[in-house]
Amino acid sequence: MIKFDHTHAFPGIPGAHMDRWFVGGDRVMKKLADIADQTTKTLSKYPPYNIKKIDEDRYVIEVAVAGFGRGEIDLTIKDSRLKVSGKVSSPTPEENFLFKGIAERDFTHEFHLAENVEVKSADLVNGMLKIWLDALTPQSEKEIKININDETNVKSKAEFLTEEDYIK
Repeated sequence: MIKFDHTHAFPGIPGAHMDRWFVGGDRVMKKLADIADQTTKTLSKYPPYNIKKIDEDRYVIEVAVAGFGRGEIDLTIKDSRLKVSGKVSSPTPEENFLFKGIAERDFTHEFHLAENVEVKSADLVNGMLKIWLDALTPQSEKEIKININDETNVKSKAEFLTEEDYIK
């Protein structure tokens, strides 16, 4: 059995040895290390983007895609990775410019989504691509209110519940 060494993936981080408190933490830490490695390899600042938390369970990713039409942008999800890519369909010839400061180039951004996050919709408005996300709370984590019966719901003769009372 191979044990993931957190101290090499996250040097200098207090609590990197989570094994004693967090069973299965090695898998989570390895996934975080893989994401960090991949992000540094593919990090691109073009086009700029924002990630906003709207409320407890909703997020939006905003990508500035001015100059791209709806048909030039693709959104795909595979293995909990949201891939946003844009492909310029017909770049403007270079010889027509005295100065060219607006980038016309293809791009790809990948966002790693938690297992409970799902993409609800995407909108393209005024050169801003907005991708709406919901974090779904599993039933096992939701708080459930359990009603407590009072004396009016319980037979007055019985002091203790019997099997007959429980079956009804």
